[in-house]
Amino acid sequence: MPQTKFERMVFAFITVLITVHAYVFYSLYVINGDTFMALTGETGVLRAIDAMGGVSVLGRGVPIWCVVLIEFILAYTLELTLGSPLSFKLVCRVMQPQSVNPAIFETAIITATVGIMCPAMSFLAAVLYYPYATVDFNLLTLLANWLKLICYNLPFAFFSQLIFIQPFVRTVFKVIFRRKKSVALDAAQYSET
Repeated sequence: MPQTKFERMVFAFITVLITVHAYVFYSLYVINGDTFMALTGETGVLRAIDAMGGVSVLGRGVPIWCVVLIEFILAYTLELTLGSPLSFKLVCRVMQPQSVNPAIFETAIITATVGIMCPAMSFLAAVLYYPYATVDFNLLTLLANWLKLICYNLPFAFFSQLIFIQPFVRTVFKVIFRRKKSVALDAAQYSET
C-alpha cells in the first residue's frame, strides 16, 4: 500500500473523495430525506432541499455541491493530519505488520481510522449543521447532536469502509501505482536498447 508521502496523499484523496459523496448522500437522503420532504411538502429530496434554500451550513442555505466541497476539505485535512497517522500508530502498538496476516492488519487500520474519523467528522458536522435558525446556541444541544450523529454514522462508516470503500480504493490505488511503475520500467528498458 502507500509507501511515500505522495502515495499516502493520493490514497487519502481517493478515499475521501468516495467517502464524502457516500456520507453526504447518506445524511441527506437516508437520514434526513423524509424530514426534508415532510417540512416542505415536496415529493423528492432534491426538490425539498431546493425549497428549503439549500442545506443549512452555519445557519445559511448552501447548495449540495458546496456541502460536498466543505466536507471534502475538512475530511481530507483530518485524514492526512490525524486519521491515517494516528490509526497506523495505534494498530502498530497492538500488532506488528511483519508478523500478522496483511488482511488482518488492513482491517485493523480501517477499524482504527473509522474510530478516529467518525467522531471527528461527526463533531464538525454537529457544528456546521447545528440548527442555528431554530435553536439558540447551547453546548448541551451541540453535544447531543454530536452523539446523535456518531450513532447514525458509526455503523454506516464501519461497514461501508470495510466492505466496499476500502477494497475499491485499494484496487484503484494498486492499478494507478502499478501502471506508473510499469511505465517507468518500460522507459528504462527502452533507453537500454
